[in-house]
Amino acid sequence: MLAQEIIRKKRDGGRLTGGEIANFIEGLTTGSVTEGQAAALAMAVFFRGLSIDERVALTLAMRDSGTVLDWSAIDRPVLDKHSTGGVGDNVSLMLAPALAACGAAVPMISGRGLGHTGGTLDKLDSIPGYTSQPDNTLFRKVVAEIGCAIIGQTADLAPADKRLYAIRDVTGTVESLDLITASILSKKLAAGLQGLVLDVKWGSGAFMGSLEEAEALAQSLVDVANGAGLKTTALLTDMNEPLASAAGNAVEVHNAVDFLTGRHIDNRLFDVTLALGGELLATGGLAEDATDGATRMRKAFDSGRAAELFGQMVAALGGPKDFMEKAEAYLPAAPVIREIHAEGAGLVAAIDTRAIGIAVIELGGGRHTAQDEIDPRVGFTQLAGIGMAVGPDDEPLAVVHAADEDAADRAAQAVRAAYTIGAEIADHDVIARRIAPG
Repeated sequence: MLAQEIIRKKRDGGRLTGGEIANFIEGLTTGSVTEGQAAALAMAVFFRGLSIDERVALTLAMRDSGTVLDWSAIDRPVLDKHSTGGVGDNVSLMLAPALAACGAAVPMISGRGLGHTGGTLDKLDSIPGYTSQPDNTLFRKVVAEIGCAIIGQTADLAPADKRLYAIRDVTGTVESLDLITASILSKKLAAGLQGLVLDVKWGSGAFMGSLEEAEALAQSLVDVANGAGLKTTALLTDMNEPLASAAGNAVEVHNAVDFLTGRHIDNRLFDVTLALGGELLATGGLAEDATDGATRMRKAFDSGRAAELFGQMVAALGGPKDFMEKAEAYLPAAPVIREIHAEGAGLVAAIDTRAIGIAVIELGGGRHTAQDEIDPRVGFTQLAGIGMAVGPDDEPLAVVHAADEDAADRAAQAVRAAYTIGAEIADHDVIARRIAPG
């Protein structure tokens, strides 16, 4: 089958067969389909969409483009979560070790930054020595011995998705419900999971701006995943403000260490982490229900066991053995760190969260093209949340971490423009609803 004919068929609104989709994905894997052709099909899918059957076929073809892991030798439920992406979303760094502390095996395969959102893999790369893309032997060893490993896609796990993921990032096709569904689930199905929870975000910092769009994506993900034999539910969570008070790479890792050690915990981040963990523990049979699961997650944090396992995971994947005790010494620091204050006093009424994510990219903390190098030092901390009092003589809107003064000045302008200061607050519950198979 000619790739250009498959592209033409979808461009004109036709329904692709499973064979056509499998053929195209095989070509993408072997290199007989070019990046330009992949970009063209991605754009055709963006505008024309895929049926549920096409989504399932695309997901399975991408899963089968490489190795599918088998965890049958591990006597634990194999669980994981995936977020559709946001700003200040470092949930994975706390969730994985807490689940492991509760008896789960968590082979978490994460991605790099996509669009304006940060990537878990980019965050972990700021830890000196951390091997974010180990071979499957080391990956299996760490999951078996510690209970969790957060890594990137190895070359033989859903390689077609890895290639398409990078193309989507730079061709304006990130927001496609169909491509997001296949991308997320192909990796999770290739990971050999027994249970999955999806954190589908909505709001100014999410790919899905409205709750209705997020619900449509969540239902698509849940239906396709369960149709492929993977027990999956989803939570719709609010991204109308950054989830953590930090946005960047090293700064979000530092925020996660503070969370795990109890030095500082952002409330909304805590709520989402417990809810996702509770859902997964119930799915995996490790808790009676999601409420019981959340209680078990809280105990994993309070006891220090989650922090202990995170430190062990970092060391097992090549990072410092005393990372949890000396994170600040190991994480790279920006040369310019300063507060950004609002020009007028008042309450934070709304935040253009996507603009905060873009500001991180402009600082050097994200990519303009797939080949760009990331500066792990840059980003924001102490990001003010909705309802906080800010002003010239009050709490700052944020603290910028920048490579130089000019970059800090530009970031300050962007942050001030992203914040709306007023008296009325448009607040949202951080967890909007739960999505089960339709």
